Amino acid sequence: MLMKTIGYMLLVLLFTSCHVVRVQTDYEKETDFSNYATYNYFSDIETGLSELDEKRLIKVLDAAMRTEGILLSEEPDFLINIESGIFQSPRSNTVGLGVGGAGRNVGGGVSVGIPIGQANVKREIIFDFVDSQKDLLFWQATTKSSLNENATPVEREKKLKDIVEKVLSKYPPKSRK
Repeated sequence: MLMKTIGYMLLVLLFTSCHVVRVQTDYEKETDFSNYATYNYFSDIETGLSELDEKRLIKVLDAAMRTEGILLSEEPDFLINIESGIFQSPRSNTVGLGVGGAGRNVGGGVSVGIPIGQANVKREIIFDFVDSQKDLLFWQATTKSSLNENATPVEREKKLKDIVEKVLSKYPPKSRK
């Protein structure tokens, strides 16, 4: 019974950990975020995403920014740069096999860890918000999430929407006193 419960818990953890979007932010602490009501993208932006994923991400980001009351403009208060990369995180799931023996003052053992499952492919996307007048980075978000290269276009757009929602939930930063 205990093994079955542990097995279910591991299965739930495996499925929930695959869909987690982690976001870390950093910002210039003297920034007055109320000065930033309009945005646009760098003209030479190279996101590192496929052309279709780049279009999806910009579409989702534009919609989310409108919802936040920040408007796309030809003369923006700030510019957005987006960069991404793919990396493989080490496998954390292994099965241990062991053989051991002990006898009168004699002991020995062998243990082998065998990796199970597929490698964890992750995507990192970095969002830079740069003051268009001062040409200074004032806010940055770095996201890490799982990447399913076989996802359908609908699944890809949903994943990008989740990423953008998490990123913008941290903008502007809450003041810490």
